Amino acid sequence: MRCPNCGASDMRVLDSRPAQDGYIIKRRRACNNCQKRYTTYEMIEKPEIFVVKKDGRREVFDEEKIMRGLIKACEKRPISIEVLRGIVQKIKDAAENSMASEIDSNKIGEMIMEELKPIDEIAYVRFASVYRQFKDINSLMDEINSFLRTGVSEK
Repeated sequence: MRCPNCGASDMRVLDSRPAQDGYIIKRRRACNNCQKRYTTYEMIEKPEIFVVKKDGRREVFDEEKIMRGLIKACEKRPISIEVLRGIVQKIKDAAENSMASEIDSNKIGEMIMEELKPIDEIAYVRFASVYRQFKDINSLMDEINSFLRTGVSEK
């Protein structure tokens, strides 16, 4: 690492402390050449995860895209943003912990549906109707009947 002021590579660490719940280390450094002080952050580099779409295209995993889908499915439902953020975080963690560089979009959709199912039936059916792309009312009714057979969430 080089000093941002003079470009020298001779420096010392004055202070180190954890940041962001221990996932980042914040270091206070001083250049031995110009005596300028600055802060650096050290963090684990996570590999980029790609989502394999139904048509075979690959795109970078985007947690905001999942959040937008959840918000749409939960529109006018009594579900807090914190709950939705928790769902997104669970899915992101599962994708990162799988140690695979790619994840199928179908797997993500199924994980979202499993998370929504116990939280809100209407949001579950809304999401399922877009995700599964029902062709007619009978396929939608089949999904609803399947949901009812496996059990309705208890509130």
